[in-house]
Amino acid sequence: MLKDNSIYLPDEAYLSKREIPSIILASLKGVSQVIFIENAFSGVLILIAITLTSYELGVIAFLSSVVGTLIGKFGGANEESINSGLYGYNSVLTGIALTLFLTGSSRWIIALLGAVIAAIFAAMMVHFMKNSALPILTFPFIILTWFMVLVSYRLNVFQLSNSLVPQSLSHWKLDIAGEVNWTEGIFNGIGQIFFLDNTLSGVLLFLAVFWAGWKLGLYAVVGNAVALLTAYGLGGEHSLILLGLYGYNAILACMAVATVFSTEDNRFKSISGIAAACLTVPLTASTSTWLLPYGLPALTMPFVLSTWLFLGARKVLPTL
Repeated sequence: MLKDNSIYLPDEAYLSKREIPSIILASLKGVSQVIFIENAFSGVLILIAITLTSYELGVIAFLSSVVGTLIGKFGGANEESINSGLYGYNSVLTGIALTLFLTGSSRWIIALLGAVIAAIFAAMMVHFMKNSALPILTFPFIILTWFMVLVSYRLNVFQLSNSLVPQSLSHWKLDIAGEVNWTEGIFNGIGQIFFLDNTLSGVLLFLAVFWAGWKLGLYAVVGNAVALLTAYGLGGEHSLILLGLYGYNAILACMAVATVFSTEDNRFKSISGIAAACLTVPLTASTSTWLLPYGLPALTMPFVLSTWLFLGARKVLPTL
């Protein structure tokens, strides 16, 4: 039986029509929280950037954020966390990744199911990590995506995309030939956070970051620049630099260490942020190599490892 001004849901739970706008706002913030932003307008810009590359990805990104937000809502999570979009961002990345890495008629269902599990996984990780006082970052998205991709080798409903192909390290050759288009590398760097390699999408993503705050924008630019230079200086593959695959982890790490999770007590936070960005380059190279025989992408694991390293060290070395 429907209650007045409500939408019926099982187990006596219901969502008031008055709450729907707040759910939408929280879901938009869930999209923006992927890059540490709590801003609905930035979330709209990000969705436009995603949709410019793929209408399908734009839709799945928003729906995944809504799903994650609703899990937090009906799960009884802290209202402030829900309204800040903190239950949406891991779901957003999981939904996009599974849509890209899987094929077949069931992939949308699997992607949205993944978004549900990502929100639950994130809640578990918040509890698990509370004693360490470290943020969960995108760890739930990473582990869940890897597991759901590997399931495709055993369960036929999960059909793996041809873009993920296991490769033997014994036949691996490093290819550093060709010129680097630095402009494309810059904008693809931030675009790859959402699996995008579209220059215009990259421009919109930078606008979304600067709209939320000039410091966030500055560290996004700095993190990307030092990653490009570090990867080029260390002899990284030019094709990967061009695609931004060395930039996106660095952008997130620099933003996280230098500003998002820093305080006035961290006197060397800018230096630490740049160092964290540089560290993601060898971490990206090593993680990608480690996963090559399984055909798995590194995703944002280099960012998570680098950020945890510096934030964890601050517990003992507080001025970093």
